Amino acid sequence: QVQLVESGGGLVQAGGSLRLSCAASGRTFSNYNMGWFRQAPGKERELVAAISWSGDSIGYVDSVKGRFTVSRDNAKKMVYLQMNTLKPEDTAVYFCAAKISSWSDVWTSGYDYWGQGTQVTVSV
Repeated sequence: QVQLVESGGGLVQAGGSLRLSCAASGRTFSNYNMGWFRQAPGKERELVAAISWSGDSIGYVDSVKGRFTVSRDNAKKMVYLQMNTLKPEDTAVYFCAAKISSWSDVWTSGYDYWGQGTQVTVSV
């Protein structure tokens, strides 16, 4: 079992940066692919970035490509989301989530474990 706790959210002006962190507990963290999701008010939750268990495979939704960078440190049981050039439309609650799957299934639903979320607000 994996428990996830996000941190690093906050209020930032457009064009600014934030770094989200996701701390994991559990001995098998390194077996899990990890995803960063976000959910804005009135919108569905969307997967914005994913990283494979080894860190060798990484993917992003088009709207954040070139601005967001996902990384992980399995020794520290941490996953990060560096967010640069933030836009007001990036405002959302951001969640990290974990699943064991093939890389091709990372972008489908069905993540096994979720954090509680951290609020990111980007002002104009």
